[in-house]
Amino acid sequence: MNRYTIKKNAGTPAYMQLYRQIRRDITSGILRYGERLQSKRTLSDDTGTSVITAEHAYQLLQEEGYIEARERSGYYVSYKEEDNFPVADRAFDPIPQVPPIPPANVEPKTFDFPFAAFARTMRKVLSLYGERILIKSPNFGVPELRSALARYLARSRGMVVSPDQIVIGSGSEYLYTLIVQMLGRDRLYGIEDPSYSQIRRVYEACGAKVDPLQMGSNGILTSALNSTRARVLHITPFHSYPSGVTADVSKRHEYIRWAKRRGGIIIEDDMDSEFTMSTKAEDTMFSLEPTGTVIYMNTFTRTIAPSMRSGYMVLPSDLADQFSRKIDFYSCTVPVFEQYVLAEFIGSGSFERHINRVRRQLRNKTAP
Repeated sequence: MNRYTIKKNAGTPAYMQLYRQIRRDITSGILRYGERLQSKRTLSDDTGTSVITAEHAYQLLQEEGYIEARERSGYYVSYKEEDNFPVADRAFDPIPQVPPIPPANVEPKTFDFPFAAFARTMRKVLSLYGERILIKSPNFGVPELRSALARYLARSRGMVVSPDQIVIGSGSEYLYTLIVQMLGRDRLYGIEDPSYSQIRRVYEACGAKVDPLQMGSNGILTSALNSTRARVLHITPFHSYPSGVTADVSKRHEYIRWAKRRGGIIIEDDMDSEFTMSTKAEDTMFSLEPTGTVIYMNTFTRTIAPSMRSGYMVLPSDLADQFSRKIDFYSCTVPVFEQYVLAEFIGSGSFERHINRVRRQLRNKTAP
């Protein structure tokens, strides 16, 4: 009996429906580590889809580390549950020598930015919004930008959130300070070691204590996670700086299990993940656990320009009201004009076209 159902009027491509259903079975333990999957032909026959659709779904699962292809043998589950398949830490396992992508204020890097489209957007905002750009912003940001971000995150990152869960702020360092105000300076904050130096400096400047957790070739070592007394974990799952390490899907789920066991919170610092080399945007930690565990944050300093000192964080739905009450007296630090420009740039599709163009450029540069 086939357990995968493809809905023709779902508004989601068949390969994505198939990908999500197989991923659900893997992460829930229905399909276990080392288990062989159906062949592409059998899967396509069972679901009434083409072999190309089945192949595309398997390709996405392979790119994200859920499955692996074995020559002349087929596809096998490679996702590991830490509790069921303990792997000894290799404390001296070298971090791979991948050139890390630094924060914008460390080493500016420019892409072929659509300046003409951005300039047209600025002129459009001046024409459409008029004197509204002179009015003080609501404390968490203008509704237009928060709504545009909610729609963008749903389309591109699989994050279904309300605009009320989104807080706008001027860059990552400012958002770090809001996080301490929300969560409290009396907590111990676990951070990657090595990590972007500003993370530690801002937390300590706010009076919080920091516990550096040793990194391996796949993220924070399991032994470090188990031994720390931290209740907050600040991570950069994609291209952590300066190590260049990207945590695979098994490690990301391990982070989530760690937070659930401790009643802790994960700060997902998602710098630069839009520029993944994968054919599909990276799954965010927030999309894997959208209710009460993960606070997501990102900025536009790399996707648009270092001078764009704008960022945002998304609060988990179960805690949004509680967290927002603690910081609702802070004024928004991003100019209203800039917020409207971002809202129009994202809403028009220009931002996503820019992201997709850069990803194609990056893939072409690394193609053999």
